[in-house]
Amino acid sequence: MRAQVVRVGVRVLAWAATSVGAGGVALHFLRWPLEPLVLAASGAPYLMGGAVIGAVGFAATRQWIATGVAVVVVGAGIATQAPLYFAEPGGDGHPIMAMQANLLFDGADSAALVDQVRNRDIAILTVNELTRPAVDDLARAGLDQLLPHRYLAPGQTASGTGIWSRFPLSDTVEYDGYVLNQISATATVPEVGPVSIYAFHPVPPVYDTGVWADELARLDEILRRSPNRPTIVGGDFNATYDHARFRTMTTGRFADAAAQAGAGHLVTYPTDKPIPPLVGIDHFLLADAHATTVETVDLPGADHRALIARIVLTRTR
Repeated sequence: MRAQVVRVGVRVLAWAATSVGAGGVALHFLRWPLEPLVLAASGAPYLMGGAVIGAVGFAATRQWIATGVAVVVVGAGIATQAPLYFAEPGGDGHPIMAMQANLLFDGADSAALVDQVRNRDIAILTVNELTRPAVDDLARAGLDQLLPHRYLAPGQTASGTGIWSRFPLSDTVEYDGYVLNQISATATVPEVGPVSIYAFHPVPPVYDTGVWADELARLDEILRRSPNRPTIVGGDFNATYDHARFRTMTTGRFADAAAQAGAGHLVTYPTDKPIPPLVGIDHFLLADAHATTVETVDLPGADHRALIARIVLTRTR
C-alpha cells in the first residue's frame, strides 16, 4: 500500500514538473504584455528544466507514454535554447572590442570600469544609468584619455545613457518619447568607414509592461530604419532571449551577438543580491558585423555584469 502511495505521489509530481516545463516553452513564444507572464518568461529556461524531472519521474514509475510526453517537452525546450550555443560562421572584416555596462546610477567603480577598457582594448563603450557625477568620476579615472570621443545623455538615477568611442563621432541623436534616454551616433572607423552606434535602455517591465512592450517595438523600428552599414547596438534591454519581443529585434539585418558567438546564456543581473545573477538582460545587437566572442565581467558597485564582445565589422570602403 505504501509503495502504491509513493508511486502515485511520484506521478503527480512528474506531471506537475512536466507542466511547468511546458509552461516554460510556451512563455518563450508568448507575446502578451501581462506582467506576471512577462516576468515569468525571464526564467523560462529554469522552468523548462522541470520537464527533465518529469521524464525521470515517469520513467521511474514505468509510465512510458507519459515519459514520451515529458521527453517531447524536454526536446522542445532544448530546441528553443540551442541557438545560443552554436556559433554562426562569420566573414572577414575589421575586428574591434566593445563593452556594454549598466552603472547603477553612480554606484559602479569607475576605476574598475576604466581598467577593463584599458586591459581589454575597448574601442566602443555603451553605458546605461549614467549620472552626471558618474561622468565626472569616469573622466577622473582616465576614460576620456582612452576613449576621447563621446556622446552622452546623462540623467537622474536610471535615465542617463552614453557612448564613448576611440573613433570620431558624428550624427548624434537622442530619441524623444521614451522614459529613459535612447541615443545613437556614427563612428568613423579607419579601414571600415561609418559605423552606427546605438545605446538603448527600455524601461523594465515592472514599470509598466505595456510601456515596456511599446518601447521595445519602437526601438525595433528605429533599427529597421537604420542605414545599411555596420551597426553596433549596446544596452540593458530589460528583456532576455526568452522574451519574444526581444527576439523580434534579432531578425532581418540584426542578430544577437551572444547567439552569433555561441556564447550560451550570459546572465548579467542581479549582482547586488545574495544570489548569483539569474537572467541575461544586457545585450549587443549587430548588423553587417559578427561577434566572435562575448563574455560577462564583474563590475564592482553595479547591479549588472558588463558585456565584452569581439566584433568583426564588415568593411564598407
